[in-house]
Amino acid sequence: MQGVDGECCDMRGLLGFLILFLLSKKPMHGQEIASELAKRRGDKPSPGTIYPALRSLKDLGFLSEEKEGKTITYRLSAKGEKAFEIAKKRFTKTFLGVLT
Repeated sequence: MQGVDGECCDMRGLLGFLILFLLSKKPMHGQEIASELAKRRGDKPSPGTIYPALRSLKDLGFLSEEKEGKTITYRLSAKGEKAFEIAKKRFTKTFLGVLT
């Protein structure tokens, strides 16, 4: 997606929101998150896109993780649940007019 001046729009914020949305439904591992995003967007994001976003959300305290062997399952922390509720309200306020 190109901006007015030709610069690409930063989609990391939307990716973070989508990850919080998915994890608000149930805990998931990285590949499961990527597969769910592919169902919604039509293309599967690469590990180089998913894992930095997960790391960033974890660093912000929005996610907790549980390791079982090599698999890491992510879930929303209490802080992440609050952040998602705020983000959902902002998203709705920002984009509701686009859909009508």
